[in-house]
Amino acid sequence: MLLAKITGTITATVKDERLVGQRLLIVDIIDPAGKPLSSGQIAIDRLGAGIGDRVILSAGSAARIPQGHASLPVDLATIAIVDRIDHR
Repeated sequence: MLLAKITGTITATVKDERLVGQRLLIVDIIDPAGKPLSSGQIAIDRLGAGIGDRVILSAGSAARIPQGHASLPVDLATIAIVDRIDHR
């Protein structure tokens, strides 16, 4: 799992048919303090996360499990919207 911040959305009218109905987000992978570790990644979202939200992402083949489609062509998917982080 990865911690990320939503930085944008993507609209793609022509795409793999398995992605129809999937919301696409631009995310920055961050550390617990909010420092970007990797920027410009693309994730699918079914939680309704918005720009500026911090989320937990599932990565790799595990990203397809919550979507219920083993053949879905995704590497990152939102699995939680973060309310608070307590980190030292």
